[in-house]
Amino acid sequence: FQHYYITNNLRMSSIGSGYDLSAGQFSPDGRVFQVEYAIKAVENSGSVIALRGKDGVVFGVEKIITSKLYEEGSNRRVHSIDGHIGAAVAGLLSDARAVVNRARDEAANYRDTYQVPIPLKALTERLGKYMHYFTVYGSLRPFGVSILLGTWDETNGPKLMEIDPSGTARGFYGCAVGKGKQNAKTEIEKLDLSNMTCKELVKEVAKVIYSVHDEVKDKHFELELSWIGKETRGTHQLVPQDIYNEAKTYAEEALNDSDDDDTDM
Repeated sequence: FQHYYITNNLRMSSIGSGYDLSAGQFSPDGRVFQVEYAIKAVENSGSVIALRGKDGVVFGVEKIITSKLYEEGSNRRVHSIDGHIGAAVAGLLSDARAVVNRARDEAANYRDTYQVPIPLKALTERLGKYMHYFTVYGSLRPFGVSILLGTWDETNGPKLMEIDPSGTARGFYGCAVGKGKQNAKTEIEKLDLSNMTCKELVKEVAKVIYSVHDEVKDKHFELELSWIGKETRGTHQLVPQDIYNEAKTYAEEALNDSDDDDTDM
């Protein structure tokens, strides 16, 4: 019995003191370990950035490539929820697909019911409730994904929201999630977002993605860029190839200049 007691205590202490066995259980200090683990899954993902300018929202994704055999453009992390709402996801890809599909269902149901496109605020409320539902029942587990949602229209201008694995939704002018979250936020805070156009933001998003990329741990990555705004007439779409190439070149040159400065010092 004594051996069982000691062994059991060691096992419990190594897995969050036994309070992480269910998403519906609080620890004595008020933590829900399963939600924290889901957030950790997001933090281990490639960096995802969204910036809200004066005429739209730009999404940027650092999609880590673990094999040279992968087909370029597969397993995208930027998605269209409806024609007027774009999304970028960080975390477990399979969970992300489930969340994106749910968001599309909500948008379609709203359009069928009210004959108008779903407002971003209504979508984030519905999707946030859905994701929160998975954090309160022991038979379910939280989604290991954060989703960034953006829209633009002539009346209300650009809007940017984030929903984390707990189901909490927040509005942002600039948002970053994933591995390079902290460094990306530092770079984003230097920008005058409210006075920048989408074309300017595309370059800055690419620059931030390249600056936070860890070449030691993750040698290869694919840059994904999409936008929605006045330039696209309120429709979410991938950034045109010529603008994409220009932004990528700008980011690579900025990174090389930064490396040269560090070498000189």
